[in-house]
Formats: sequence, C-alpha cells, structure tokens
Amino acid sequence: MKILIADDDLFSRRSLARILNKFGHDPIEAADGGQALDVMRRDDSPKLAILDWMMPVFDGPEVCQQVRAVPTDNPPYLLILTSRVAKVDIVAGLEAGANDYLTKPFDAGELKARIGVGCRLIGLQNELMCSRQTLEHQARHDPLTSLMNRRAILDRLGEELGRLRRYGGKLAVGMIDIDHFKQLNDRYGHQVGDEVLKAFSRRLEHNSRADDAVGRWGGEEFLVITPLHADSNEGIIYKRLNRALSAEPILSSVGELRVTASIGCAKADGFADMDNLLITADARLYRAKAQGRNRVVWAREEETGLVEGRRPHFSAGT
Repeated sequence: MKILIADDDLFSRRSLARILNKFGHDPIEAADGGQALDVMRRDDSPKLAILDWMMPVFDGPEVCQQVRAVPTDNPPYLLILTSRVAKVDIVAGLEAGANDYLTKPFDAGELKARIGVGCRLIGLQNELMCSRQTLEHQARHDPLTSLMNRRAILDRLGEELGRLRRYGGKLAVGMIDIDHFKQLNDRYGHQVGDEVLKAFSRRLEHNSRADDAVGRWGGEEFLVITPLHADSNEGIIYKRLNRALSAEPILSSVGELRVTASIGCAKADGFADMDNLLITADARLYRAKAQGRNRVVWAREEETGLVEGRRPHFSAGT
C-alpha cells in the first residue's frame, strides 16, 4: 500500500520509510505540511498517511483539518506521529481529524499493528463503497439488458430538458418497439425472447451516438435521447439507427432470427414539456406500427419505411 510520510526531519523520514519498506509498503515522502497536502490532493493520493505533529507550513493537525474539509466517499486514514503525551494534545489531534496517533519514540511492532488497523479499515471502506456502487447501479439499470431502466432514462431526459432551458439547443427522443415481439415469444418461448432483448439492446447501444442516452422503457420498448446539433436531422439519425438494428439477424439458441423495429420520435427545445414529448413520440410509434412497422415516423407529415413494401417478419435458421 502507498503510505505518505510527512516529516521535516530528513533522518526520521528516511528511517520510517525504510521500516515501511520492510513491512511491504510503498512510502511517499513529504518534507512539510504543504507538500503533504499537495500529495493528498492528487487523484491517486495514498489512502494512509503518517503525519508528524510539528512541521513547517502546516503542522499535522492542520493537515488533518484541511484533508477532512474536502467531502469524499473514500477518506484517507490519518495517523499523527508526536512526542506529545498529554491527554489534551491527544484529544486535539483526534478532534482535528486524525484516526489514530503514535508517540515518539515509537516501537516498530506497534507501528506495524496500527498501520494494520488502518489497512483493515481502508479495506472495509472500499468494500462498502463497492457495495454502494453496485446497489446504485442495480437501482438505475435494467437487470436483463443492462441499459438504464425507466426511472433512470426519465431522470436523464429531465436533466437534458433542463440543460436546454438553461443553454438553448434541441434534442430528439425516439420510442423504439421490436416488431411482432409477442409472436416471437409465443413461437419460441420467453427464454429466446430474453435472448433477443439482450442482443437487440447491445445492438441499439452500439449503434447509438456517443452522447445519446439509451434505456429500456418496458417490455420490448426502448427510449433513445439524442442531443441535436445545429445541422442534425432527427429523421435521418433514427432512420440510420433503425437500418442498423435490422441489418443482421440475431443469433439465438434456436438459430438466426431476423428482427425489425418501429420508431416514433419527437423533437424538443427548452420550452418542451416532458409528458407531451413522450406522448408525441409514443403516438408516432403507434403510427409507425399501424403503417406496416419497420419504419420511422418523426413528424405528422413525414414518414419513411426502411424496407419499402415489406412487412417485418421473424425467421429461424437451424
């Protein structure tokens, strides 16, 4: 583990570094409190620091105070090294934000034990943070497709509309539905249906633009949020996307399945209402399905079939 040693006494600092090397750690040295803070503010800062109480620029307790003043989900473990043994000094160091203290001259065995306590707490803290991140991911992502779930994609849409209100611009939303998905489930079963949903989701995510947001709206429906640039045409963007979604068959446990999709899209500026935007996209999706599926409808007067005159279908290979 990387461990910061902050001590203005070169001999003491190098002696402590040698001990830490023997314990299997990677010491990083700082000659005063200012250097120590510089190290602790790096993105790759050590998670454990041993700070001498008396140092130039900032003393040990001051370094602790400044480190603790920065909000973080993963705070470092701070150990103060001091020759002060009075209770009032020990209390002052702990109240400044130190996790532990060690009096000089220290015993190497005691130092190793106290560092061990710090390492264990850092490990538990990392496990807790990973668990929290996992729960947060599960709360905002669909378990089958790993796309954003309905709540998360709605939150993202709200954020994007708020951005439009503040800075201007436009965006489009595309409501996407896999054509004849119920027939696929009825014919091949829900396991194959899940295979198609997962493969379709990967294809949808892969063919979306880098700044698009993709989520599962529910069942076999998906929502794509597309920020628009000055020269963007939402109809062309979604037409290309739909062409890519049906370009190749999906490989499943029953063979190759050719899948198509219908898309209804709507455009918004900073004055748009989220509910009306979604209602419009949904209505255009149903128009696309009513007009033969496998097509994009993005305006009341404009529509296009990606495969002209051809009805979407499923076919299974062996």
